[in-house]
Amino acid sequence: MFQSKNTTHRGLNIIIVGYGKVGSALIEQLSQEGHDITLIDTNSEKIQAATNLYDIMGVTGNGASYSVQMEAGVEGADLLIAVTASDELNLLCCTIARRVADCAAIARVRTPDYSNEVGYLRDKLGLAMIINPELEAAKEASRILAMPTALEVNPFAHGQAEMINYKVPEGSILDGLAIMDLSRRVKCNILICAVEREKEVHIPSGTFTIQAGDVISFVASRKTARKFMQEIGVNTHKVKDTLIIGGGKASYYLANQLLLMGVNVKIIEINRKRCEELSILLPKAIIINGDGTDEELLSEEGIENVESFVPLTGIDEENIMLTLHAKQVSKAKIITKINRINFKNVIDQLDLGSLIYPRYITSEAIIAYVRAKKDSMDSNIETLYHLFDHRAEAIEFRVDEKSDVTNISLAELPLKKNLLIAFINRNGTIIIPSGNDCIKVGDTVMVVTTHTGFHDIRDILR
Repeated sequence: MFQSKNTTHRGLNIIIVGYGKVGSALIEQLSQEGHDITLIDTNSEKIQAATNLYDIMGVTGNGASYSVQMEAGVEGADLLIAVTASDELNLLCCTIARRVADCAAIARVRTPDYSNEVGYLRDKLGLAMIINPELEAAKEASRILAMPTALEVNPFAHGQAEMINYKVPEGSILDGLAIMDLSRRVKCNILICAVEREKEVHIPSGTFTIQAGDVISFVASRKTARKFMQEIGVNTHKVKDTLIIGGGKASYYLANQLLLMGVNVKIIEINRKRCEELSILLPKAIIINGDGTDEELLSEEGIENVESFVPLTGIDEENIMLTLHAKQVSKAKIITKINRINFKNVIDQLDLGSLIYPRYITSEAIIAYVRAKKDSMDSNIETLYHLFDHRAEAIEFRVDEKSDVTNISLAELPLKKNLLIAFINRNGTIIIPSGNDCIKVGDTVMVVTTHTGFHDIRDILR
């Protein structure tokens, strides 16, 4: 883990309850970042596997049990994260930890019944965060379907700025263009802050030349992002309709978001009882009871002509096969949800377009909180996204106090290599900075870098 010369960071004592997909993603990332982790799970074989794989402690038992939490050291813990399969158990684990010890608590809660009460539950139970992976995945999917030519759309500065990933096609006006010449060709204030070319990630300088096939990450205010896409000849209209396969929680959340955007929604779900539930929950959507993996049914329901297609079955292999089928028979914008990350290299070679990993969405929000909790008083992490399979990070810092980075022009700051200051948010105005701009107290600042583990805005300095 990288540490700045200017700041020292001690690891936190963290208890994680539940060793499923999200639990394992959290342990992998947080143990790399130097935290002391204790895992609680009822399955002793899972505990054994995790303690063999990572330098962590393990306790077998019910995470909502007072005695089990005491054995795991809750009295000395800084944070408890409950990510079992049960919402109620997660909330109970956190409630007990808050009562027994002065430690922060984060619960994963997925049920729609609770999703409208998140603020109430968080405040009344004194939780640091309640996170809903399915809802967050649905939000990410709906942002992409609002701008279907993008591979990924990540919001910053409370939605006022966006980072967009876009694959440069053959014949694009960007092909062969040096970044320093971009403003002459396209009259939009944007910043290209990362480029993936042939599996390598570059933090580009002005002389870097874009090529067809590159995946570029650019940052702009929300309005400017759309204007830039139009200027480079890209369609920015949201999709008119979507076909969703599978009627689980993520499908419900996504359909809800899309209907609010005025998008026509059709869901194919194999379970008749679930279809009846969905038709009550989503009266404006068309719910079809049938097997979404049946080619004939897909054809009958208009897969060839639909503008977007989202397979959300619980089985990754089914989602991938449905995506490959849709790519063959239609021109739809496709979003594929992947729950596990086995065979990631194989998946990357299939060119599945926009991929969503709910476990990463969950772990990133939690890791941003953990890093912010470790911070000095000078700054705090507002938002964190990993880019290009964790090979780069985009971090939004809030600058609370004067420090070595404030009130000095960016041109004079001794910044680390492979790092860009992508934007400064000053009182709601998004500034794409030049060398003459400086960071001031009260700003939020977004940094894109291939270094990992930044906790403090001063970590950007050499």
